[in-house]
Amino acid sequence: MLQACGAAVIDSDALAHELTAPGGAAMPAIASAFGDAFVRPDGALDRARMRALVFADPAAKTRLESILHPMIGELTQQRAQAAAVAAPYVVLMIPLLIESGRWRERVNRVLVVDCCETTQIARVRERSGLTEEEVRAIIVQQASRSARLAAADDVIVNEGSAADLVPRATRLHALYTGLAAARAPAAL
Repeated sequence: MLQACGAAVIDSDALAHELTAPGGAAMPAIASAFGDAFVRPDGALDRARMRALVFADPAAKTRLESILHPMIGELTQQRAQAAAVAAPYVVLMIPLLIESGRWRERVNRVLVVDCCETTQIARVRERSGLTEEEVRAIIVQQASRSARLAAADDVIVNEGSAADLVPRATRLHALYTGLAAARAPAAL
């Protein structure tokens, strides 16, 4: 919705998918670190197999993150700089912002889109087809809801429909546009 208002949006999860797609820049390092069993026949990451491994083995998770996170960070930086030329502000969608510990100093504000755990589980199951147990295993690995809310400068509660979010997104867009304009250097 902020993108529809004119913001540039860089989605780090989409970048991770790009890096692990067939021919993705991260695939040679992932194949080298984890073996060909984690590469699908089309050359993409076998996400289900990798998910099972990293949730069972913290060292494997760390190894995967050491490959992907620097690449995602570099792509995010490149795309944000390019997008900032034309957009009033840039939104970085970073699902693991709190867990990473690296992004807070790179952003001006943190927006958390919040919902209760029941809603979160239902939405993930609908979107991904995972079981409730698989979703709960993922949630346990993430920062708690209270930690995310504590880090937030702005919160949008997302328990209803997409239509319910439109006025909230519009207000945030006005706020963010104003803040960005106040920070922008004066033209000479």
